[in-house]
Amino acid sequence: MIFSQGRCDMVRVTDMTHGRPIRLILLFSLPLMLGSVFQQLYTIVDTIIIGRGVGMQALASIGAADWINWLVLWGLQGFTQGFAILAAQEFGAGAYDRLRRVLAMIVKLSCWFGIAVTIISLLLVRPLLTLLHTDPAVFGGAQTYLYVQFGGSLIIIAYNMAAAVLRCLGDSKTPLLAILAASFANIALDLLFVMGFGWGIFGASFATVLAQLIAFLLCLRSLRRLPFVQLTKADWKTDPAILLHLCRLGIPTGLQMSMITLGGMVLQSVLNGFGVVFVAGYTAANKLYGILESASVAFGYAMTAYMGQNRGARNAARIDAGIRAVLVLSAEFTAAIVTAMLLAGKPLLGLFLSTEEAGAADALAVAYQYLMVLMAFLFALFMLQAYRSSLQGLGEMTVPTLSGFAEMLMRMGAALVLPTFIGQSGVFFAEGAAWVCAAALNLVWYYMRIGKIKREMLQ
Repeated sequence: MIFSQGRCDMVRVTDMTHGRPIRLILLFSLPLMLGSVFQQLYTIVDTIIIGRGVGMQALASIGAADWINWLVLWGLQGFTQGFAILAAQEFGAGAYDRLRRVLAMIVKLSCWFGIAVTIISLLLVRPLLTLLHTDPAVFGGAQTYLYVQFGGSLIIIAYNMAAAVLRCLGDSKTPLLAILAASFANIALDLLFVMGFGWGIFGASFATVLAQLIAFLLCLRSLRRLPFVQLTKADWKTDPAILLHLCRLGIPTGLQMSMITLGGMVLQSVLNGFGVVFVAGYTAANKLYGILESASVAFGYAMTAYMGQNRGARNAARIDAGIRAVLVLSAEFTAAIVTAMLLAGKPLLGLFLSTEEAGAADALAVAYQYLMVLMAFLFALFMLQAYRSSLQGLGEMTVPTLSGFAEMLMRMGAALVLPTFIGQSGVFFAEGAAWVCAAALNLVWYYMRIGKIKREMLQ
């Protein structure tokens, strides 16, 4: 239900404690899917302009930086998403005075985390690239890309904080509109900085940071319009109990996301030994996959909001209906995505590689083979997002965090071991193996705990 009047005169926020779960989850997720697609356009446009306008070596530079960039980006997303879970629970309970205090503490924590991450990440760029055995031919470009990205960490965490709070309050449309505006700005800035000014990798990375700033300002504007989010001076008084609760939710989620990327960094280290052509093909497939995973990520965000609000409202009867609904939607979207990639995967991958450049045909073959392996494991990714996000929305943080550790170990193990037995293509199976392992852990724990959780909600 979307309110124009009533509970605190809410605008655009959605109460997920009433209505058909499958309809709520789908309608909530669709804007998130579109927003995620356009967010991926930040990196997609960078890749196309760099790959076709600057060259394959520059494309490989961005690919070599990807996992290190994701280590920080996903960690920041995890922290803010964890913080927003408490906001969803207070919103579901209708506790608006406490919700305002929670939001003020989220802003404080996000600023502290953002400053710390900026300093630490900038200091670690060169050591991490060296640790990953980055090819000297692409080291300088990867370093430039990461310095610009990490220099904008405060902007990145500010946007993710605002978007996470809006999503957990049931507003999935404002983040979509913010990303739409930012995407068009990103394209224009890419063309200006890279093609016009000749700034190369620096220009593409700087354009992405500026686009995130635009997205943050639009989300902030929407938050400030919500009557029940008008913070007073008293709300900003430091509340140790709320800060501790937020840390209990945010730190495990941030660590879980960061641990996932650590496994990817080992994978990147293995890839870097396969040469520029292989890395370029792998990078192209990963960029396309970033769009394809948007549906699973959107369903995950939807389940965090759905479970968080219903936990806060103590509406135990809706928990089972919600998980059934998201599994049905996951199966349908998996079938549609796999079919589309079987029909159009190769032409789409060709957008990222200049056919006139030496090695492009080999890179395209690598990209398509990797894409097909990802499609074989896609439903496992949907299940992972559904169960892990549901547990997090219910306040269960331990196993989702441990599953991130298991995902890291599986990704690392597969990347190191499988190429020994089946050649370079063995690294393609690292992602799928990690998804299956982590999905199984969250699924088993969900059904072990859900009975007790529902009984606690009814007390």
